[in-house]
Amino acid sequence: MRKGICLVVAAGLLATGALTACNKESGGGGGTTTPKIGVILPDSASSSRWETNDRKYLEAAFKAANVQYDIQNAQGDKAAFQTIAEQMITGGVTVLMIVNLDSGTGKAVLDKARQAGVGTIDYDRLTLNGGASYYVSFNNVEVGKLQGAGLVKCLTDKGAVKPVVAELHGSPTDNNATLFKEGYESVLNPKYASNDYVKGPQEAVPDWDNTKAGTIFEQMLTGAAGKIDGVLAANDGLGNAVISVLKRNNLNGKVPVTGQDATTQGLQNILAGDQCMTVYKAIKQEADAAAELAIALAKGQTVNTGQTVKDVQSGKDVPAKLLVPKAIYKDNIKDVINDNFVTVAELCAGQYAAMCAAAGIS
Repeated sequence: MRKGICLVVAAGLLATGALTACNKESGGGGGTTTPKIGVILPDSASSSRWETNDRKYLEAAFKAANVQYDIQNAQGDKAAFQTIAEQMITGGVTVLMIVNLDSGTGKAVLDKARQAGVGTIDYDRLTLNGGASYYVSFNNVEVGKLQGAGLVKCLTDKGAVKPVVAELHGSPTDNNATLFKEGYESVLNPKYASNDYVKGPQEAVPDWDNTKAGTIFEQMLTGAAGKIDGVLAANDGLGNAVISVLKRNNLNGKVPVTGQDATTQGLQNILAGDQCMTVYKAIKQEADAAAELAIALAKGQTVNTGQTVKDVQSGKDVPAKLLVPKAIYKDNIKDVINDNFVTVAELCAGQYAAMCAAAGIS
């Protein structure tokens, strides 16, 4: 039975409680096909998380479940992204999990997968109008709210009066960046409206490119004649680009900078006093949840996630699993270590050893 037909039959049988394994091989003794999960990661430049954390945790989850898997990274190349997807589909994956580079490319890939009878999952980023079977991520509006509240806290701690705030948004092609912005501007906009804060320059960074972020922020700082008192940077990579510019102008540590992802570099910047805060997203939980859904989907099972997310383009509700993010400051960096997300050896290497000791991290 062809896979596409099988899924239709499976849906009908699920409704009657009579589902049996229907993805049998047509030859070779009629054995059941082993689920094979294909995963396409977006890049390794925008954030270290994709290769350092997501790959590791997804691999561990698939190995523990004894399922075949193929994890590849498109390295920011949309053509490569589509080629990898086509190879995975023709190579017999039963489920394709993607972190899209943009919704247009992502939708094209998800459409091809569905046409081939392959189950689909949006991982971390929702593909608008993509129609994935499931979406697994964090509550990204809440991520943004934590960033906004974090910047307010750090500006207050510094005694800032009517501070000029610059905003460095994530990629305009990433729906998550839109959600982050919705979250942090829900905190900052009332401050601007009440004239407590001054809304400074703001700009989106194409493809989360850290090099471009540095150039953009340098132009912001020059245009503001050096008068920027706080920076809402949408992730740790953008935050580090901002900090590099601030260092060249002897402003690091004086201007609070936010982040996200709790990367080792971001946490080290916090220890050094150059970054105000980051947002920790327990990627192991995200990877485990996605792997569990992928395996169930590959076996023809339906999972009630208990949550949905509205696709603003299609208007449809996508079954979702949304996890809870956490704000991280210098005084609770240990929470990230205790969760085994980063090791003391990684965090406290070289010049950061003394900073760790001063922060009570050993």
